[in-house]
Amino acid sequence: MTDQTAFDTATRIAAGDDGTSYDPVAMSLHWATALLVVANFALAKTWDWFAKPTAETMQGLHISFGVLLTAVIVTRVIWRLIPSHQISLLEVGWQRLASKATHYLLYALLVAQAVSGFVWRWAQGHPVGFFGFFAIPGPFDAWDRASRRPLHTIHEWIGWAIVIIALLHALAALYHHYVLKDRVLVRMLPARADARA
Repeated sequence: MTDQTAFDTATRIAAGDDGTSYDPVAMSLHWATALLVVANFALAKTWDWFAKPTAETMQGLHISFGVLLTAVIVTRVIWRLIPSHQISLLEVGWQRLASKATHYLLYALLVAQAVSGFVWRWAQGHPVGFFGFFAIPGPFDAWDRASRRPLHTIHEWIGWAIVIIALLHALAALYHHYVLKDRVLVRMLPARADARA
């Protein structure tokens, strides 16, 4: 295997290319996940730039988007587990393992991020609100500042890990679209759903 072929294979695996297309629901859930991850990361990294009222509004949005992201993740996992929605992989051996590992890692990180977000909010002694419509109360009492500080660190590091891995995933898809000119990117675009092969 040449270096170029190895690189092409690695980026194809990172982009999740298995030679097939996704159904409209899977596409919608994928892009909703991406949008919510970017929005929540941007909110978390910028609310300190603003005055307290604006920062608190941004934090409320972050929490509500987190609840929405949790619902999207749960739906994605359930949708993916339904046999009729699973797509067979073309890779064999280590390539199949690497492809699955990349996707499972992202799923695991997203689940861990959701759990750490809920626990962090409850540890602060606050319910997890959703755009003012409802709030999910915590199952335990508030923790002291020293006890809950590690939760914040874990939540932040998981967020960075998700963003970095997702960025590599996106760059791999763009490489395939513009350099290799294959279907990696277009197969996940709803506008091309009618062109699935």
